[in-house]
Amino acid sequence: MNILAPVKTIMTTKLITVNPADKLKDVKEIFEKNPIHHIPVVRYKEIVGLISKTDFLYFMRGFTKSHEDRFVDEARLRAYSAEEIMTKGLAILSPEDRISVALEIFLSNRFHAIPVVENNELVGMLTTYDIIRAVAGEQVTADQVIDSQKS
Repeated sequence: MNILAPVKTIMTTKLITVNPADKLKDVKEIFEKNPIHHIPVVRYKEIVGLISKTDFLYFMRGFTKSHEDRFVDEARLRAYSAEEIMTKGLAILSPEDRISVALEIFLSNRFHAIPVVENNELVGMLTTYDIIRAVAGEQVTADQVIDSQKS
């Protein structure tokens, strides 16, 4: 992977988003039906927050799974909105920012997802998974294998 390439070359562009007023029952459905770990919260295409699966599970923690508690969980999911548990004050990237810049942000802040914004509009998301996928998909040449064996 060329870490000097722009993040747009590896970012995810097909995003599932919610708006700040959406109820947490909608967030729960998205996490249950999709293999994702971050949901951008947008208002008119502008990112205002991010809900990680960890944020959501933290909100739900402490509840047992007895029959009666299921009703309490459902009531909480209908009562609270995305805005109430989302992370605000996010680091953002431009599509033209280098992958190396994203790596520095990931290392220094321990984030796992960074929204990619152009003209105040969310255009993608770069996650640690995107970077792993890019590295895993690289072709390894015979010369690289020989060089690694010499070390």
